[in-house]
Amino acid sequence: MAKLNVVNVEGKKVGDITLSDEIFGIEPNEFAVQAVIKNYLANQRQGTQSAKTRSEVRGGGRKPFRQKGTGRHRQGSSTDPSQIGGGIVFAPKPRSYRYSLNKKLKRLALKSALSAKVADNELIVVDEFKFTEPKTKEMIKVLSNIKADKKALIVMDEKDDNVVRSAHNIPGVRTALVSTMNVYEIVNHYTLVLTQAAAQKIEEVYA
Repeated sequence: MAKLNVVNVEGKKVGDITLSDEIFGIEPNEFAVQAVIKNYLANQRQGTQSAKTRSEVRGGGRKPFRQKGTGRHRQGSSTDPSQIGGGIVFAPKPRSYRYSLNKKLKRLALKSALSAKVADNELIVVDEFKFTEPKTKEMIKVLSNIKADKKALIVMDEKDDNVVRSAHNIPGVRTALVSTMNVYEIVNHYTLVLTQAAAQKIEEVYA
């Protein structure tokens, strides 16, 4: 069982929390993490790129130059891909890049990402975030106090608009819920900041 300090918004220790080895202490599976991140990025693609094929390019109704005597290769249409302004061979067309992975692999990847953060001392547990109103300066101060002032992902058990809006304009800082956090966001941030309630909820959901 991994035992971590629980700190308050001032960075002072206020208690301890014991995290389940089943979720926060497994041997990270790099293949699962890589597969899930690749899937996540593929699913974010809009797939709207498009180029014209030979049949879609305007023109091509007459021979661009005579067959013989020019010293050039023979050509029958200005839409040929070898011509300037011609069509594109195997032109990209709008399509979906989405594909799915099984739940078992996704769960393994998430546990691997969480375990890696614990192993690398990049997971911080905060007792709670309390903001009476959205204050970016206050959030910057809190992150500095808990030593998470670089790229940080803040995960809460329930949405708190004051916390979300306080962190919204800080470069490199993102907020998420236990239900919306993903492997890519966890891996892509230097520090993972969990509220104590979020850490407990993660163990309830993924146990």
